[in-house]
Amino acid sequence: MILEGHEIKRDLREEVDVVIIGSGCGGATAAKHLTEGGLSVLILEQGGYYTAARGDFDQLSDNMLARIDGGRGLDTSTNGELALMYGNCVGGASVHYWADSWRLPEDRARIYEEKGVSGHEHEVLAPVFDEIEKDHNVHPADPVYRNRMNELFIEAGARLGWHIEDVPQARRGCVASGHCYQGCSYDAKQSQLVTYVPAALKAGARLYADCEVTAITREPGTGRASGVSARFLDRATGRPAGPKLEVKARAVVLAAGGYASPVIWMRSGLPNGSGEVGRNLFTNPNPYLYALYDEEIYLWHNIPAAVGTSDFRLPRYENGRYVEGGYLLHPNQIQPEFLAVTLPGFGGAHAELVAQLPRLGSAVAWIDDEHGGEVMLREDGTPSYHYALQGDDVLKARDALKKQAQLLFESGAREIFVPDSVGTRLKGSEDIAQLDTLEIQNGAMLFAAPHPAGTLRMGDDPSRAVVASTHEAHEVPGLYVADPSVFPLPPSVDPSLTIMAFSVIAARNILSRLA
Repeated sequence: MILEGHEIKRDLREEVDVVIIGSGCGGATAAKHLTEGGLSVLILEQGGYYTAARGDFDQLSDNMLARIDGGRGLDTSTNGELALMYGNCVGGASVHYWADSWRLPEDRARIYEEKGVSGHEHEVLAPVFDEIEKDHNVHPADPVYRNRMNELFIEAGARLGWHIEDVPQARRGCVASGHCYQGCSYDAKQSQLVTYVPAALKAGARLYADCEVTAITREPGTGRASGVSARFLDRATGRPAGPKLEVKARAVVLAAGGYASPVIWMRSGLPNGSGEVGRNLFTNPNPYLYALYDEEIYLWHNIPAAVGTSDFRLPRYENGRYVEGGYLLHPNQIQPEFLAVTLPGFGGAHAELVAQLPRLGSAVAWIDDEHGGEVMLREDGTPSYHYALQGDDVLKARDALKKQAQLLFESGAREIFVPDSVGTRLKGSEDIAQLDTLEIQNGAMLFAAPHPAGTLRMGDDPSRAVVASTHEAHEVPGLYVADPSVFPLPPSVDPSLTIMAFSVIAARNILSRLA
């Protein structure tokens, strides 16, 4: 059962075994496993409920930003360096993600162990990933889904000596509409909206949409999590609609995502003895370049990234000094509306570029950032996100831009456009060196930030971590966190499968405690 905010006419009180805050990869996965394990589960989702069957995914970027993106796609870091990308709908960010689906690399699982995480070792997660991949039909992208930009990426990458691989995709019956980021109109992308949310509901879970949690409540004296206070929102304005909700629960699962979960924690006045709540904000910043070709590319056709290269996923150092790498590299996809907004320049110069949209191509990288930012609350309770590229992360971004430029020129680009504030243009490979000194920090370039992590970090030492390896908060018994905010570092690949796998571990621990 799903109830939407407009259907709620009075204050409500509920009592369940588990209340889950959020319905994305973490919340939906936990809900499925907990409900199938015999517990009563209530899911609370701040965003709206949208479905392909009702025609809600109309493939219009402005409409879909308002419907499924957090902050209507307009939130940024305080310095204007990051565009915060997160979901705000039933299914969470999985509704707008690209469907790229990697397992947590074994080397990163070992690093998590070194950071104090136990019970999430590679051999523990392997059978969990097997199950998740089966449920989401994860498979390498078939060649039929390669658009022209993907083909150019393959050809140029091979000439450069890079290993190009098919990207694993969570799709079933894909029609190659090219509108993955706007939400799939055909239910082909295997988001939580069409996988684990329906599975949880079928097993008996209930879900309230348009429901904002205002506080996690605790038992007096013990400090144990006892439920949540929430209010229903008017979807059109995002403002309180009137009715409120009180939920009493034996356990609370916080799964609102790396950007929102620390905010709920802080607003609730929960303890922070480690001092780590809201800190260690990692985002996988995305540097990208545009290129003009003599042929038509149509960057927005077919699926976004059917191929890519992991050759540079791990950074390479010599004598302790950064040399290259520390990112994933892929062909980019962006719809005409977003393409026009992010192209450099103004007036006539910008109009000239927009007139050539069909012949524009692009490459993009996901930086495996090491230097985190911080989520803070302003006096009025609204969040602010403080993040600046620094240290080796700046060098990673520059190297990623240079590798993109190499590939784009190798693939036949006539000219490259840097989406920076001054509209830098590269006329040929001899200009690539300009990227070593290009201003890219503090808003000079806008990086997409799609993968928030680390803000409620996990570890068995309560003096250095917020959440234990059981996913239960060190200082708040009965409160579990099941989203990427527990990652000590980013997983260095798209995090969706890792979020789900960790959430299975969280659900198992809750079941062992409550069953």
